[in-house]
Amino acid sequence: MRIHGRTNLLGRLVTVVTAGALSLPAQTTAEDLRITLGKSVVIDYPTDVSRISTSDPAIVDAVAVSTREILLHGKGHGVATVVVWAKTGQRTFYSISVEHNLEPIRKVLKDTFPSEDIHVQAARDSVTLTGLVSNAQVSERAAALVASLSKTVINNLTVAPTAVDKQILLRVKFAELNRTWSQSIGVNLLSTGALNTPGRITTGQFAAPSPTNLSGTIPGQIQGTTSNFSISDALNVFAFRPDLNLAAFVRALQSEGALQILAEPNLVTTNGKEASFLVGGEFPVPVLQGGANAGAVTIQFREFGIRVSFNPSLTNNKTIKMFVRPEVSTIDLANAVSFSGFTIPALATRRMETNIELGEGQSFVIAGLIDDRVNDTMAKVPGLASIPILGVLFKSREERKSKSELVVMVTPEIVNPLNPGDPKPMPSMPREFMVPIKPASTNAPAATPSKQRNAGSSRASKTVASR
Repeated sequence: MRIHGRTNLLGRLVTVVTAGALSLPAQTTAEDLRITLGKSVVIDYPTDVSRISTSDPAIVDAVAVSTREILLHGKGHGVATVVVWAKTGQRTFYSISVEHNLEPIRKVLKDTFPSEDIHVQAARDSVTLTGLVSNAQVSERAAALVASLSKTVINNLTVAPTAVDKQILLRVKFAELNRTWSQSIGVNLLSTGALNTPGRITTGQFAAPSPTNLSGTIPGQIQGTTSNFSISDALNVFAFRPDLNLAAFVRALQSEGALQILAEPNLVTTNGKEASFLVGGEFPVPVLQGGANAGAVTIQFREFGIRVSFNPSLTNNKTIKMFVRPEVSTIDLANAVSFSGFTIPALATRRMETNIELGEGQSFVIAGLIDDRVNDTMAKVPGLASIPILGVLFKSREERKSKSELVVMVTPEIVNPLNPGDPKPMPSMPREFMVPIKPASTNAPAATPSKQRNAGSSRASKTVASR
């Protein structure tokens, strides 16, 4: 009986001790800590530390520096849990979040875009950009700048609505003056039998009569000889003496001409958009086909006239920078090419390309082309042209001078569209268009049927004429 009682008492003591051990507090505190990637934090623990454990050593590394100091080092982006056991049996949990170091990113964005509202946020291994920027170019540049500092960049920047682009009016003035002057002097002599000798003398520069028939009798006699000459060009002075059998063709011409072309095309476009303008026409050009249709001729058209194209851009200096390309082309029949029965005219083209920067309303001459040409042609008969006084009859001369000037002036302006209530500009008409017909007076006497028909036909003719 005694031994049995002692055994039950020992069992009860063991049960009480076990129950007391299980009832110790498992956890007293839980804290959240944020650590910047690559930096360390020291925790001063209130009691002696017996053991430390981390859920992910790749994110945070925990080391006991002393019995009451714990060093936490952020190694990677993410969240990890650190558990600390005290020698008294107490456990403490720390939720560690390792985040980006956003200060360098914020500083770079602020220095690069001082006037933009850009915010930076971090979530695990990504960086998110939020805020409002002025245009899409700033959004793309900000994302590219942060991409070099972070593994993943999420661009949530909002682009502000763009304002209405300003419209730019380009006033272009073409002024061309073309002067030509020519002078020609020449003499052709023709003998139909003077001094018993038919023949001609010419320098060959101008068209001369050519013999078409020369016949005589056998035996040869002067009275039986006839000569015929065909006159292809009588030049501008022609004289013939039948009694002397002499004819003279004289060419003495002097001409002057002036051609002036003035065009003022105006172009309107928005900032950064190209505009073009063409006043002229098209001329057909035959083109030979190849391949299966070898030898076939098709017609293509080439443009000519006054052409202007420009691309303006507004700068921060309140100036207009633009690329201007004016061109003036005319049909040149003097240099035309004949091919397979087709006459293909050439083009006399003057083209300029330049980049200029002007203030609003300023003008600039981008081309001042002067073309001065002199062409002098002389022909003479050797020997006879050296005879004093009479040698002039055996010489011919043609002189041509041409001088052309082209000036192109450019004036850009910033214009605003007309409001709905503003008067609209209309072309000025030399006389009133569609004159209204006044109704006949009611006090006039009644007309006879024939007069009514005549009046009706007259009004109808007036109506048709006015239309």
